[in-house]
Amino acid sequence: MGRYVARRLLQMIPVFIGTTLLIFLMVNALPGDPVKALWGDKPPDPAQVAQIKHDRGLDLPLWEQYLHYMKGLFQGDFGKTIAGNRPILDEITQAFPVSMRLAAMAWTFELVVGITLGVIAGIRRGRIIDTTVTMFTLLVISIPIFVFGRGLQLVFGNELGWVKPTVQDSENLEQLILPALVLGLVGLAYVARLTRTSIKENRSADYIRTAVAKGLPRRRIVSRHLLRNSLIPVVTYLGTDIGALMGGAVITEGIFNVTGVGNLLFQGIARREGAVIVGVVTVLVLVYLLASLLVDLLYAVLDPRIRYA
Repeated sequence: MGRYVARRLLQMIPVFIGTTLLIFLMVNALPGDPVKALWGDKPPDPAQVAQIKHDRGLDLPLWEQYLHYMKGLFQGDFGKTIAGNRPILDEITQAFPVSMRLAAMAWTFELVVGITLGVIAGIRRGRIIDTTVTMFTLLVISIPIFVFGRGLQLVFGNELGWVKPTVQDSENLEQLILPALVLGLVGLAYVARLTRTSIKENRSADYIRTAVAKGLPRRRIVSRHLLRNSLIPVVTYLGTDIGALMGGAVITEGIFNVTGVGNLLFQGIARREGAVIVGVVTVLVLVYLLASLLVDLLYAVLDPRIRYA
């Protein structure tokens, strides 16, 4: 197991470098000049623009800018924002815990409710509960997330007054419940459908028939045998969805005024702050890679037949 983990960590290095290089090139290909944007509608001073670009290294060739960025990255220096001259690492450090809490709540919602609905629908296939879950998940997948966000915000926030329409304090977990619900809705639908399909396929497997023939209790058959072997594709999705929840929170955080990574990424795009965009995406790439490694290790826990050399 140790050798496998070490090998996977080494494999992450070229993936990380290639991903950051791709994002860096894409961001620098965006139209507009973030330095000139500091003057707003006023005509910029060419001398000051040239000086700022020289101080930030923006006048260097693109490959040299990337090397400087990677060198600073491995030293914990993500650069500084052009607009406020603040360290980007401080911006990410301030926003990252908020998005982590929001993503953790949404992920837990997906895990608990999604798997529960999928198990119920898979066991009672062909019945009304199966049809209801299938139609519900299809409806959730079909509707854009901002429609759910605005709709739930209007109903539960403005009409019923159960929650605040927008988040006033991002540290307050109670105010993050509704944004987490909206953020996790689509993932919940996919988890429920994956669980349902996997349960239905494994119900007719030989090991389930053997367990039934032995007279094992139904609850033990479902929990110890059927569910455990059916969760491998679900774990794969849930693992990769961790990074997607954080990166995909741009719309949700914008609707509910959550000051997280998604909001920081949106502001970076709006201001054409390439360093901010690359810094945020770099952190999300690391989350994706670590989540992928964790998923592979969980395979051996769910299925004892899987062994890593």
